[in-house]
Amino acid sequence: MKPKNYSPMEKPISVVTGKFRSSNNNHSNVWFVVPLFILLCFILLCFDYSALYITDTDEAAPSFSDTTQNSVSRESTKDVNLSRLLDDPLPDSCSGRYIYLYDLPSRFNSDLLESCSLITRGTENNICPYLENFGFGPEIQDPDNILLKQSWFVTNQFMLEVIFHNKMKKYTCLTHNSSLASAVFIPFYAGIDMSRYLWGFNITVRDSSSHELMDWLVKQREWSRMSGRDHFFVAGRIAWDFRRQTDNESDWGSKLRFLPESQNMSMMSIESSSWNNDYAIPYPTCFHPSSVDEISEWQDRMRSQKRRYLFAFAGAPRPEYKDSVRGIIIDECLESDDQCYLLDCNYGKVNCDNPVNVMKVFRNSVFCLQPPGDSYTRRSMFDSILAGCIPVFFHPGTAYAQYKWHLPKNHNSYSVYLPVKDVKEWDMKIKERLLEISEERVVKLREEVIKLIPSVVYANPSYGSEGSEDAFELAVKGMLEKIEEVREVMRQGKDGGEGFDDRDDYKYTFSPYEAQVLT
Repeated sequence: MKPKNYSPMEKPISVVTGKFRSSNNNHSNVWFVVPLFILLCFILLCFDYSALYITDTDEAAPSFSDTTQNSVSRESTKDVNLSRLLDDPLPDSCSGRYIYLYDLPSRFNSDLLESCSLITRGTENNICPYLENFGFGPEIQDPDNILLKQSWFVTNQFMLEVIFHNKMKKYTCLTHNSSLASAVFIPFYAGIDMSRYLWGFNITVRDSSSHELMDWLVKQREWSRMSGRDHFFVAGRIAWDFRRQTDNESDWGSKLRFLPESQNMSMMSIESSSWNNDYAIPYPTCFHPSSVDEISEWQDRMRSQKRRYLFAFAGAPRPEYKDSVRGIIIDECLESDDQCYLLDCNYGKVNCDNPVNVMKVFRNSVFCLQPPGDSYTRRSMFDSILAGCIPVFFHPGTAYAQYKWHLPKNHNSYSVYLPVKDVKEWDMKIKERLLEISEERVVKLREEVIKLIPSVVYANPSYGSEGSEDAFELAVKGMLEKIEEVREVMRQGKDGGEGFDDRDDYKYTFSPYEAQVLT
């Protein structure tokens, strides 16, 4: 019997054939149903079923007796869970950490390395061998087993931009989609480029690459997003080398950081300037571990090391600098007999670029003196940290005002501060002051220094740091935070450039650090 509302047009579909059952064998409508069936299957496959379930652990699954009540509230439950999915998307470990790496024209980086012999001008060494092994240089020959095998290299202190670029290529949160990026990295080898023209070239030549780079950058779509304030680059020389303030031919360096476009960017270098958008990150040391285990093994060695000398100094006098304290340090070290070790690096008496020679001295010393050199900073301070040798600073610009992402804010926790405001009036005896420090405090200071080792080394980029942040990762983290601060200001409708590139003349004065003086 046919139901009352039966219509001849309503013919059931055969489960076997997928066709309408028709006594007239009419199959014309099947071409409408089959595509519709495929479309429905596709929608069901793409549907996110997690939106239908409550995932909170404190909500129990409904019992059979709750079926009626749940059926009534099913629609509202769907709405609630869909809202949760929109508000709480799946966590992205790279959220806020994505970096876009520009593919610069090769003249700004790789071409410079191919013509590395030109970089040697004005130096005593051939720079080319230092480009091996990601910029780490040749592997160390260490027959006396002073160092860890396969982790130490003859690294040039000016190779930071090459090392950083190679590390960035392996960065976990690198993205090819610039719209996802929180920051944009510019792999310009500024220091290597300028090193070709420091001696005997006019300012037009010295500034040429800087102008060409800025012209290229402002044409990129990524630049317009924040007018370059989310862009950063790394330089392997001190920041002052890129801040020539006049156009006098006799003045040193390039004008890169005073170009209008460059003032919108941030620069990380081995020593910062007084400007707010210049940041200091550690010099490359010669230790480039391939694993956390290698770092731990080296730290254990330094903890158990017997230290024969009270203090040590590795360097050369600076008679051309009238305010240099180095002459006094060297004289006192020579007068201290067997309590001080002087590693004289003057005129090549000792190869102080060889970490074996440096580590032999520093690992056997309790304190390592770190006066300013040609500039405020020196790589030796990081060598002393590697050796578990407590650094002694004489000026805040050597460390305290510099490496704020890598060294503790409490400077007394890892170092000794003996300020020298005027060398002519300084009558302090270094040995006497160091002997006043209790053995208990020495042990605590040394332990803090040894703990800092992972944060001041650039680990092998082929392995990474396996969860222990190295100097590269701390630098990237610090830069991302600074850029996010600017982005937040812009979100509030304010000018993101306000104070961005201001000069801080107070940065390297002694006053902010007077409370840190050893008493």
